[in-house]
Amino acid sequence: MKVLLINHFPLQGSGSGIYTLNIAQELIKEGHDVFVIDIDCEMDNNKYSFQRKTIMCAKDNNLDPDLDFEFDLDLDLRLDLDFNFPCFTTHPRSLNTFYNISDEQVEEYVLTFIKVTKEVVAEFNPDIIHAQHLWITPYAALTSGVPYIVTVHGTDLMGFKKDKRYHKYALEGAKNAAKIITISRQVHNDTLELFRLPEKKLKLNPNGFDDDMFRPKSIIKKELFNQFGLDIEPKKLVSFVGKFTDFKGIDILIKAARKVTNKIPEVVFALAGDGQLMAEMKQLTEELKLNNVYFLGHQTQEDVASLYSAADVSVVPSRIEPFGLVAIEALGCGTPVVATNAGGLPDFVNNDVGQLIEMEDVDALANAIIEELKNNTKLTKGKYAREYAVENYSWKKTLQNVIGLYKIALDK
Repeated sequence: MKVLLINHFPLQGSGSGIYTLNIAQELIKEGHDVFVIDIDCEMDNNKYSFQRKTIMCAKDNNLDPDLDFEFDLDLDLRLDLDFNFPCFTTHPRSLNTFYNISDEQVEEYVLTFIKVTKEVVAEFNPDIIHAQHLWITPYAALTSGVPYIVTVHGTDLMGFKKDKRYHKYALEGAKNAAKIITISRQVHNDTLELFRLPEKKLKLNPNGFDDDMFRPKSIIKKELFNQFGLDIEPKKLVSFVGKFTDFKGIDILIKAARKVTNKIPEVVFALAGDGQLMAEMKQLTEELKLNNVYFLGHQTQEDVASLYSAADVSVVPSRIEPFGLVAIEALGCGTPVVATNAGGLPDFVNNDVGQLIEMEDVDALANAIIEELKNNTKLTKGKYAREYAVENYSWKKTLQNVIGLYKIALDK
């Protein structure tokens, strides 16, 4: 089977980007032919096992209008868009959003995805297109005439509620999709409510994780943190991985860190990620007089996996979380997870592998972290967490369901 995957984001630095990358890699392993369309403002020099076309954007949204927009002077590459790629929240490589770009830029963005999709379809001749997000990519797939399915990632639903300019594209793309994959029960229900689709069109198929990458590893903490440029050796380690944006609840975690530190002074909090709230979160840390919270910035998947393995507990304090892949990845590394009862997280976080707490509750979050650390649940819950994640959420299982949906779409 020849599969074209299309995404609004780079293959690194976003949940849907990792989802696209994992599907592509697993499809290749299964003997299928894959082409990926993504978007970026920098060259991704990783070597992938599939063909790829990247829509190139300007890094700076405030370029000098006298410059020739056909070229990015830093990259010496021809640009497809003269503005950075927009996001639903933020991305390590872009703070631009779908909501602050102009009407003209929206039109240019849509036409670019249509143009590139048609060019790749003419060259690659796919049997099926798998578009990411109920947004612009399904609409671009529709214009190509090739059967397509869509995965809803949840942030697209946030965007649908926030900006009506995209409704005509999202609704048309949804209506004509052969099948729509939802990644959690909440995303499934919200998609039905917002798009008024027949339920038979939707299929709940949770995200999978790379169980080869995210597995328990023997980590020497001092060496790991030296790698991050820090001369420390944590005795108790709490990890967070995610974008520094409001819905991730990082402020709640930092406030809880103050309470945890009062009870367990040797604890260290390591926060991996980047985004628009970075400066604000660093300031909050200073205000709370915390000298054991370390901001690691954006890290590779390999380093994130090492951080999970080194951690005694991983925390997902989100105000809303469409699925919560970071929680599954941490479980895959044999690390208990404390998460909020939000979005997709209640689908798989339970007392056997960690704890669920209510959103916005600093005391509950602090108490749960303290309990996990004091009871050393890494030893008791960790082994089962790995088995549980692999059995229920490995990419092999997720992909078989996706391939089944491809076949249904092609039979129509």
